[in-house]
Parts: sequence; C-alpha cells; structure tokens
Amino acid sequence: MTLRGEIIKELEKLAPEGAEFSVFKPERPEFGDYSSNVAMVSKGSPLEVAEDLKKKLEKTKLFSKVEVAGPGFLNFFISPEVFIKNVEKIAKEKDGYGQNGALSGQKVIVEYTDPNPFKEFHIGHLMSNAIGESLARVFEASGAEVKRANYQGDVGLHVAKAIWGALKQNGSVDWGKAYVAGDKASEEDENAKKDIAAINKKVYERSDPEINKLYDEGRKLSLEDFEKIYKRLGTKFDFSFFESEGGPRGKEIVEDGLKKGVFEKSDGAIVYRGEKAGLHTRVFVNSEGLPTYEAKELGLAPLKYEKFKYNLSFIVTGNEIVDYFKVLLAAMKEMFPDLAEKTRHVPHGMLRFVSGKMSSRKGNIITAQALLDDVQERILEIMKKGGELFDKEMKEISDKVAVGAVKYSILRQSIGRDIVFDFKTSLSFEGDSGPYLQYTYARARSVIEKANSAGVKPSVANPPDEVGNVERVLSAFPEIVERAYADLSPSHIASYLIELAHAFNSFYAKERIADAGEEAPYRVALAKATAQVLKNGLWLLGISASERM
Repeated sequence: MTLRGEIIKELEKLAPEGAEFSVFKPERPEFGDYSSNVAMVSKGSPLEVAEDLKKKLEKTKLFSKVEVAGPGFLNFFISPEVFIKNVEKIAKEKDGYGQNGALSGQKVIVEYTDPNPFKEFHIGHLMSNAIGESLARVFEASGAEVKRANYQGDVGLHVAKAIWGALKQNGSVDWGKAYVAGDKASEEDENAKKDIAAINKKVYERSDPEINKLYDEGRKLSLEDFEKIYKRLGTKFDFSFFESEGGPRGKEIVEDGLKKGVFEKSDGAIVYRGEKAGLHTRVFVNSEGLPTYEAKELGLAPLKYEKFKYNLSFIVTGNEIVDYFKVLLAAMKEMFPDLAEKTRHVPHGMLRFVSGKMSSRKGNIITAQALLDDVQERILEIMKKGGELFDKEMKEISDKVAVGAVKYSILRQSIGRDIVFDFKTSLSFEGDSGPYLQYTYARARSVIEKANSAGVKPSVANPPDEVGNVERVLSAFPEIVERAYADLSPSHIASYLIELAHAFNSFYAKERIADAGEEAPYRVALAKATAQVLKNGLWLLGISASERM
C-alpha cells in the first residue's frame, strides 16, 4: 500500500461517516509530506474536528507530527522510520517495487505503432510506439496480463500507389520513392488515378500475377525492416494483425449490419449514419465494394477477441482520427456492444520539428531510423569527449541513450499534446532529458561499485535521525505508478524520475557516500534504492538503463 493509501486508511477509521475527503501533496515542504481536507468536509466545526483527529492520529507510528493549519486542514509529517523502512523495502522487492494490483486478474490488449507496409516507418509511428509500449508496461505493473498488438495496413490505396510507382521503376524497387511517385500521380493525373484504383482492386482479388509478385516482395521487405526497428525500440509484439484480414471480416460484419438496419446504402456505398449518435456519416464499404478504414477496424475487434479474451482493449493512434473513431465506436456498440464497452481509444498528438508537421505523401518525411541515427551520432560525439568507454561499448550505449532521448521527449508531456523535438534539450546530460536520467542511474551504480570494492555493504541498520529529500521522493514511486495508470499518462513517471534524479544528484554533490565512515552503509543503501527505482521507472517508459556511460 502507498503512503497516501495508508493515510486514507487511517482517516477512514476516524473520520465521521460519509465524509468525502482527499489526501494530497502540499505545494510547500513546510506544510508536511501530505495534507487532507477531511475536517472541512465533516459535520461540525472544522477546527474542532481537525484537533480531535490530530490527537488520535499522532498516536500512530505513521506520523512524527500532525498539524492543524488554516481553516482546518490537517498536515501530516511522516515518521523518519517509515521512510527508512521503505529504503529496506526497495532492496527486498527490487524490480517489483512500485507495482500494484489495480488491474489484477484483468486481460488487457494494447494496439499501437500500426505502420503501413510499402510506406516509411516515420516519426509518427515512433510516437505511437513509445506511448503504446509505455502504457503496456504500466498496465503490467498494475497487475494485468498484457498482450501487445500491431495492426498494419497491407492493403488499400497506399499499396496500390506504391505498386503503380514500382511498375514505373527499372531494376530494384525503392518502395519509399515508389509510393511518393504514385501518390503524386494520383493527384495530378486522372489516368494514373484510374490505373491505381484498378491496381487496388487487383491487390484485393489477387488476380494479377505481376502485381501479386510485386506485392509479396514489397510486403515482405517492409515487415522485415519494421522488425529491425521494433528490436531497436525494445518492443516485441504478441500479435500482428493485417488489414487484409480485418477488411474481409469487416465487410461481412457491415453487410450483416445492413440487413439489421445498422448501416444503410448510399450512392452504391454502405454508410453508417452517425447523426443518430450525435456524430457524422461515414462510409464503411465504398462504391467499389471495398471496405474502408472503419470497416477494417470493425472487423479487427472480434479478431483480437478470438486471439485473446480481453477485458480491456486500448488503441493508440494519432489524434487526427478522433472523429472517425467516435463513429466507429458508435457502430461497434450496435454490432458488438460488449466489445465496444471494453474498447478505449488513446489519441496522441504529432511529433514536430521547426519546419512543422511531416507528410509521408510529399516525400519529405523524417523516418524513425533517420532520427534515431542522427540522435545517436550526436550522443556519440558527446560521449567521445569523456573517453572512458571502448568503441564497441560506446556504440551500444549510445544507441540506448539515443532511443531513451527520443522516447523521453515524447513521454514527458501529456499524450494528447503535440511535441516539438528539440535536439539541444533532448540530448542534454543535465536537466529534463532521458540521457540525464540514464546518466544519474550510471552514477548511482558507480557509487555502489566503489562501495563494493571498498568492502562497504549497504545497510539501514544505522540510519540517521533525520531523513532527506531522497528518501521522501523514493517513497512516492508507487503512487506515481498508480496515477500513470489512472490517468493513462506516462508523463507522471517521467516528471517523477526527474525529481528523483535531482534529489539524488543534490545529495551526491553535498555528501560523501561510499567513504563516509560509519554512515557509509546507509548512504550506499540509499544509492542502491535510488538506482533500483530509476531502473524501474525507466523500464516503465521503455528506456534501457546502462550501468556505464
């Protein structure tokens, strides 16, 4: 149980029946470790209720002091012994510290990344991957059995455009350029647009040997390239679904819904009238008889459930399809009410640079691989100035730091916001960045190694009379993990880790640790607890922690 949870438990024993109170962190440390408005929402005089509660609560071992403030707030000062026991708890629980049972017994599937074969894996996919992977880990830390799913568009007009472009090339196919050429032609040349529509139909029907050969080769190469990126990002999917599966299934569902009156015909297409749910009309099967994005997603829901009987399904996408998704969920509620009830859309903003939003259609996108390579090169330049690592080790660590820098820059803000990637800030080894957290972890591990070489074993047997900020911040980690799940916001973890890193580095700058005489064992235990929580928190963000940097 978290410290906040323990305080709530104590207050529930003593507070007047029916009092709906809150327990929160005060803005300033002089107001205690926690505060509550319990006396102000209870019957009777707030000050009298607060004084009564104060006398009773001061008898518990949880608090060193309880104060009544202002019109009746209670300020709680946690006992140093509680913080010291928590340092010991971290040493015992190790990787399990911070986990909770909020989703115990639940099966959760998270769909994210969703790149399209025949197109580049761009920074938008990188954003979806960072968010989806972190949420999956937060759900696991909350007790759920989690499966990761990737839904990839291996059919559709983008494929037809790429194949059209490939047919115009000589020799080996450059699929990125092929797609750009096909997309440009479809906008500027009416004959090309008709040819692409014909190719699209042939891809669905598998009716043309030459197109089938190109399609199979392009799909295979794309998926192989994606796997390399997933490995670099530290993601391993349990299920890979494809639009070629979801499309036919979705079309069947829509046609069944047409008979039931859920959908209706309109100009040769099949549509869902979203106005009945306060939304807008969308096409689910077009006039060519082909399923649209909405129908494919509708077909995907039961496919997922057949593979994994989930209690909750989270789908992470860019926020440009929020309105589409609302219509999809409205239709799903009519066709599969149980699955719709379990489904949650998690929309995210865009990853931008100074030049603005990128477009895969115009051929000027920045690919995920290019961004990571660029960041790694810059990190290498910074690390070479230190000169302590061998080339091979430096290359491996710099890649972890590069991935961490990009992921942290994405996850440090709330999911729905656009993010402007700033190389200077994101690559800094000081301040609000992934490399700063990884460097702090390496520093803590270095202290532990130094102590080990000196024969100093970590111990809380001889603790100080007063505890500092590091102990207080360490104790808050389980609460932060709970908040990250409740708000679907890994940014809480990112902000917390920066606070912990600042606290530890301040402690490191002011105090001797491994060679502090009789105080060394406790200080080393504190360094070890810090390293463990940094490692646990970084893992939740999908970031690797290196012991050397």
